[in-house]
Parts: sequence; structure tokens; C-alpha cells
Amino acid sequence: MTPTLMWEARAADGRRDELLAHVREQAAVALAGAERHELFIADGGRVVVIAVGVPAGTTLPEPPGELLARPPHSWGFDRVGP
Repeated sequence: MTPTLMWEARAADGRRDELLAHVREQAAVALAGAERHELFIADGGRVVVIAVGVPAGTTLPEPPGELLARPPHSWGFDRVGP
């Protein structure tokens, strides 16, 4: 099994691109040891990060409050297969 992180934040109105840029920069540092990580965007200004092969308990630093509509959420999973 491989530890996997899913992290999601919702941007304040009109701030999705700024939040995405911030998360991209932070993820590059915080997840440097991950097997891989990917960034996604979704309706409602959401930014999602999925990182595979990270130590259990890994998360991203909280973005600046003015970029957020609400606090980020994160979940840990174990990858069990393709």
C-alpha cells in the first residue's frame, strides 16, 4: 500500500487562479519527496491536490486566508492498486 494525500481548498470569489498559483508553489516544496503529485481545478473555485507516495500525515501549509472561502480539507488514503 502507498500513502496518498488528497487536499482540497475552495477559493474566495474571483481568487481561484491566485489560490492555484499559491498551491502550486507550496506543493512543489511540501511534496518534494512524493512519488508524484497532481493539481486539479473544479467548479466553485476548488483546487485539489492528489499526492502519491507521501509520508502518512503529510499535508500542505494553509494558504493565506484572503484566498480562501473556507479552510482547506485533507484526507489520507492508501493506494491499493491501479
